[in-house]
Amino acid sequence: MIKLDKEIPMYLEYCKHQKKLSDKTVKAYSIDLSQFQMHMAGAENITKPDIIDYITYLHKSFQPKTAKRKLASLKAFFRYMEFEEILIDNPIQRIKTKFREPRVLPRTIPIKIIKTILSTAYKRREQASTTYGIHAATRDVAIIELLFATGMRVSELCSLNSGDINFDDNSIRIMGKGAKERVLQIGNREVLTALQQYRKAFLPQISESGCFFLNRLNLRLTDQSVRFLIQSLCIEAGIALHITPHMFRHSFATLLLEEDVDIRYIQRMLGHSSINTTQIYTHVTDKKQRRILTTKHPRNKFMLDR
Repeated sequence: MIKLDKEIPMYLEYCKHQKKLSDKTVKAYSIDLSQFQMHMAGAENITKPDIIDYITYLHKSFQPKTAKRKLASLKAFFRYMEFEEILIDNPIQRIKTKFREPRVLPRTIPIKIIKTILSTAYKRREQASTTYGIHAATRDVAIIELLFATGMRVSELCSLNSGDINFDDNSIRIMGKGAKERVLQIGNREVLTALQQYRKAFLPQISESGCFFLNRLNLRLTDQSVRFLIQSLCIEAGIALHITPHMFRHSFATLLLEEDVDIRYIQRMLGHSSINTTQIYTHVTDKKQRRILTTKHPRNKFMLDR
């Protein structure tokens, strides 16, 4: 008999301390597995029909992408129990599942709007009148510049520590999903200047906390704070589009692809484990495709005699 109320907390501890998964990922696992535990309430054993019944429930109750993620959480939990010999026979292993997800193309930001957002952030800094206002606006400039310069996730930006940015070789160490580390170079002088100015303004607080980006309480900046910052800049600039931090990541990848950067380099820069994840950006380069077919296709180079 598997005691889920005992095994799930132990698994979450394993994910946090041994697999070194982020708090956000562990929280998602906790929610998913708690739902499974509630669904299994009263069951003495977990059988294949129980799992099939739960998968049916997921299909009926959630969107395909969410259901797929919840099942992935469950599969990881069962693999853990199998590895720890809590389970002799893994019932989920023999079940084939397929989720049809609608293809959702990444939403990007037009380059003109990115320029407007950056310009607004710089103007806000120029117009700030108090010491704190200047420092906060300096931080905001560094955040927007870094999001667009690296394509990092907002969670990765907020997780940066004081030693993750090396100003000697202009590189940045990013801790991605699944504790996978990658290093990117910052090749733009204005981006480096923005980061150096921010570090100078907040150096005592950064040194004390160990975090790179800090809020007004000198605590680590949150994802929500970055979202609010972008929203406020858009309102100030009169931008009607709803823009999120993740759209900077999509724009980073799409614009590099349009500049003929090899997709495998983009995969590495984004921290994608599989090239399949990165390939979705090949579907959003219609502008580049149209330009190629208009200027490069051989049919455009000759006229027919009539």
